[in-house]
Amino acid sequence: MSLLSQFTASEITVIDGKATAAQVLEEVKHDVAALQQQGITPCLAVVLVGEDPASQVYVRNKVEKALMVGIRSLEFRFPAELSQTELLAKIDELNADQSVHGILVQLPLPKHIDETAVLERIDPKKDVDGFHSENVGGLSQGRDVLTPCTPTGCIRLLKDTLGDLTGLHAVVVGRSNIVGKPMVALLLKENCTVTVVHSKSQDLAQLCQLGDIVVAAVGRPRMINASYLKTNAVVIDVGINRIQENGKNRLVGDVDYDDVLPMVSAITPVPGGVGPMTIAYLMKNTVHAAQLQHAQAHSTSV
Repeated sequence: MSLLSQFTASEITVIDGKATAAQVLEEVKHDVAALQQQGITPCLAVVLVGEDPASQVYVRNKVEKALMVGIRSLEFRFPAELSQTELLAKIDELNADQSVHGILVQLPLPKHIDETAVLERIDPKKDVDGFHSENVGGLSQGRDVLTPCTPTGCIRLLKDTLGDLTGLHAVVVGRSNIVGKPMVALLLKENCTVTVVHSKSQDLAQLCQLGDIVVAAVGRPRMINASYLKTNAVVIDVGINRIQENGKNRLVGDVDYDDVLPMVSAITPVPGGVGPMTIAYLMKNTVHAAQLQHAQAHSTSV
């Protein structure tokens, strides 16, 4: 009997991303303590260009979580007028600083700066967002590289909910470089059968109905309703959409939560599902980067 067939309609699991993220952060604390015993304090450098309010909130949250788990954080805030040349020079400086293990350039950047050029400038070993092409390619090849935080957090939620994912059919809705594509690679690594659907796919609902697992990452409020799912599917909703409803602002996912709830076996809420996992895995990536750099330095010195 498969894990999915063990669920019944009365056993719907609302996947608590906050609780799992707290567990991940406890694991990170343990790993930080182990590194500190070797004389290494993991360090994350965060670079923010401009005054985007959402970016400022994200950066503040990241710095707070780093402090909580014992990771040293460095903040570099620049005006929106900063030139691309100046930003690349700062990244070069951080790449060369052996005390810095992770570098994160907060996106989006001002329009006059080429995001791809900036992300490619970060040393892949310090690329805690997992966006550098060397890490993207390494993930596809199954190598031990830094992987994007959000999809990696989604895998953790799935494995904590279902255990072994081998043989399950996963449908990924969306093909972005940040979530959709790395999600596919991570699911393949877990031995899932994977279908990708996107804006050009035909019979979208019919394709989604194939999924034991459905990962929604398209940025369209409540696009996926009960007609898209088979009974007892496990739904990971990556969408965070701000809408006006009944005169109030609220956050909703890409999945119509209330509509699908009676038929799913497990689902992430919005907010409180995938969101907390992203920052938790940024911390985990920072520690992993420190471990990899320490191992490489040790091997070259022996």
